Amino acid sequence: MRFSRFRFRSILFTLLAAFCVAGAAPAMAQLIPGQTGTNQEEEQQQGESQSGSPGFSTPQSNIYGATSIQEVGNDESTQLQRFLEAQEDLLDQSKRLTEPPEPGEFEKYVERVIGRPLPRYGADLLLPESRNFAAPATATVPPDYRLNVGDVVSISLAGSVEGSTERTIDANGNIFLPAVGQIHLAGVRSGDLGDVLDRAIGTQYRNFRYGVRVAELRGIRVYVTGFARSPGAFSVGSLSTVANAILQAGGPNPNGSMRSVKLIRNGQEVADFDLYELLLGGSRVNDAVLQNEDVLFIPPAGPQVAVFGSVTAEAIYELRGTESLADVLAIAGGTTQLGDAERLVLYRVADGARPGPMEVVIRDAATMKARPADIIQVLSEKNLVQPTASQRVFVKIEGEVEKPGNYYVEPGASLSSVIALAGGMTSRAFPFGTELNRNSVAAQQRKNFDDAIDQFEMTLASAPLTADSSISADRLAAQNEGARLFLEKMREAEPDGRLVLEIEPTATSLPDLPLENGDRVYVPPVPSSVGVFGAVYRPASYMIADDPKKVKEYLSQAGGPVRAADKRRLFVVRANGEVLPRSSGAMGEEALPGDVIFVPVKTSSKDLLTKIGQISSIIFQFGIAAATVAAID
Repeated sequence: MRFSRFRFRSILFTLLAAFCVAGAAPAMAQLIPGQTGTNQEEEQQQGESQSGSPGFSTPQSNIYGATSIQEVGNDESTQLQRFLEAQEDLLDQSKRLTEPPEPGEFEKYVERVIGRPLPRYGADLLLPESRNFAAPATATVPPDYRLNVGDVVSISLAGSVEGSTERTIDANGNIFLPAVGQIHLAGVRSGDLGDVLDRAIGTQYRNFRYGVRVAELRGIRVYVTGFARSPGAFSVGSLSTVANAILQAGGPNPNGSMRSVKLIRNGQEVADFDLYELLLGGSRVNDAVLQNEDVLFIPPAGPQVAVFGSVTAEAIYELRGTESLADVLAIAGGTTQLGDAERLVLYRVADGARPGPMEVVIRDAATMKARPADIIQVLSEKNLVQPTASQRVFVKIEGEVEKPGNYYVEPGASLSSVIALAGGMTSRAFPFGTELNRNSVAAQQRKNFDDAIDQFEMTLASAPLTADSSISADRLAAQNEGARLFLEKMREAEPDGRLVLEIEPTATSLPDLPLENGDRVYVPPVPSSVGVFGAVYRPASYMIADDPKKVKEYLSQAGGPVRAADKRRLFVVRANGEVLPRSSGAMGEEALPGDVIFVPVKTSSKDLLTKIGQISSIIFQFGIAAATVAAID
């Protein structure tokens, strides 16, 4: 569980206050070096000193080393305050390590060029939140580990001398064994420890067997300097390596190198570790085990290039200075399965370079040296939309055909040819009402519909600013709430992607329309009714009479419009998806099988609900099915 520094401080101060109230100051004084608790004799001396008898001690020399218990509490508070300050420093360091670092200059430049941020490779791998990179003290001690001061060695003997003991290597690097004397172990390899003890004990004993192991390791102190994210001195385990210490320091900062971490020991460089070898290849070459007082130096970052597009790992990469463009592409994991394997685009700002992007053939990339600040783009080829004439088509045919099913046809196949593959239409087929649903049309409808809803939402948001003063606040609030609920329903509506076919009502075949991949064709049976819905007295579906009737006759059959109807905005939706508004003469048109006649509700021109009434026409303009409108209204 994580606590804020303020909560942590308040808990500790509460505990301190509880100790003082309970008379625990003497007990706390025992925890401070040089201070002891009181006993009966000391209490008697205090009583005598208070009465002026012999043995009086001045306040400067009393048993607590302070003039009063209050001062003892103050001294405790001072030490506690220092402890809290140290904890706050640790919290600040932890916060610095978990917060994302500010991007470097090249990162900002890349973002301006490609229009989005591109991370530095390894930043998300080296700096995850709340991860402990320290080597565990219980790890197996490798043979090359050299013993340090403070390490504990366990020795077991049998034969002419028996027993077991544990010895800590002292400040001089030695351990002491009775009858044997001092044995120098500091700097001895773990794998050579048995031989050293065998020779030392063998000077005094014969015919013995021994067992030895490193029982406990003492931490060491190392220094991480240079362009580290959190440079400073670190206490790490004795088995820690260069990578452990670098990661404990948060890794290189945005201006620090990931290709060169120098290990300096006794003033001499003994190793140069490349973090890319660990991150890219899993290699720990030169990842040496650290020794006490080692220094790790992170130099400034070397040349950097950016790789984006259809590559395995888009990122900013650091170079050693000798890589070619092909090498950089390999470091980025190569192109993806959709990437263009024949060419790449290079943005170069080096001196003498022609401004703007240039095309580089992949086979030439191996001979072109990468330069600082290069930006390499790998284009995507295989996911490009191909011409309709070159696409093979997968089509689903349903309804009144002899053999409904899924058909995979050659590029350029027409609607009529696919119907022929399905065995042709049955005798009950109604070609005029054929539904052709297309993915590309649905996507365009969705965009247009969302635009219309956004415009309507903006109108709704501005309604309080333009509201008529004659409308009461309660009525306006009710209108706004109703409009909001209407908007929520409208956002749930989905476009059907239907493509309106140019076909005569009496047609017996379908047009030679080129099909697209994913098309769905449904040939319905001949409808037997005409629907009348909306603001009429008797909304229903009415059987088609033997004698043709006009739209207005079916409207009369439904009882005609009610008083609240908006007769001027009446419209008809035909079986082929076409919409006929009243303004185009819909009332005088002959009703066709499958027609839907819809009469909206009239609203006051000063009323916000006017916009809601008008939304039905917007829906049909952008291709939403009539059934959706009927369900919403």
